Amino acid sequence: MPISAPEQSLLEVQGLEAGYGKIAVLHGVELRIGKGEVVALLGPNGAGKTTLLRALSGLLPVTAGSVRFEGQDLTNASPRDAARAGMVHVIEGHRVFTQISVADNLELAGYDLPRGERAARIEEALAFFPEIAAKRRDRGGALSGGQQQMLAVAQGLVRRPKLLMLDEPSAGLSPVLVDRVLSVVRELCAKGTSVLLVEQLIEKTLAVSDRVHALAQGRIVLSAGAKEADLPHRLERAYFGTEVPTALHA
Repeated sequence: MPISAPEQSLLEVQGLEAGYGKIAVLHGVELRIGKGEVVALLGPNGAGKTTLLRALSGLLPVTAGSVRFEGQDLTNASPRDAARAGMVHVIEGHRVFTQISVADNLELAGYDLPRGERAARIEEALAFFPEIAAKRRDRGGALSGGQQQMLAVAQGLVRRPKLLMLDEPSAGLSPVLVDRVLSVVRELCAKGTSVLLVEQLIEKTLAVSDRVHALAQGRIVLSAGAKEADLPHRLERAYFGTEVPTALHA
């Protein structure tokens, strides 16, 4: 059954194509994300999920199609301009500075903000993660893998994003820490932040999401409400090409 697009679109992607040099990865991707919703982006390895996030955040050139954010054309915007507009990408793999403190990692995330506002935003971000707030003077490298992931997300939160794009935040984490990070996703949603969540843990991801898009071979092959019946099986069929793609309607 077709899923209606959100009434208040924050992000609109139309006919997006991108890749690496002559290697095309994304083929005509279309999706919308509304204000204050969590949208899951699922798919097998190599489907193009990370490529899509990189294209949206300006880390990879868009070769065709458009990216509009709050009505503003951000197609091929620089990563700095995308972040300043409110679209923040937390890259996979706990990308933190290991030789400086937690506090300094967060200071760097807000380097271009006035000092007072930067300090307020750092405290705001740390409030989501008491585990690392207590270690603010410790080096990033002294944190556990899970704590480094929390720090990476907190770095994104310092930007006070309108859309937070998370690329496999559960990678390498214990089940308890996965639940902890994903609980923050719902907290952010409740406070009005939209989240685009790339994940491999389908059941846990669907539990915190409002809608889901599935990518396979660089194309959206399924769009559905996250609570629809039999969705995991439909996703599996979509990955292997037996599910009829579901279009989004305005």
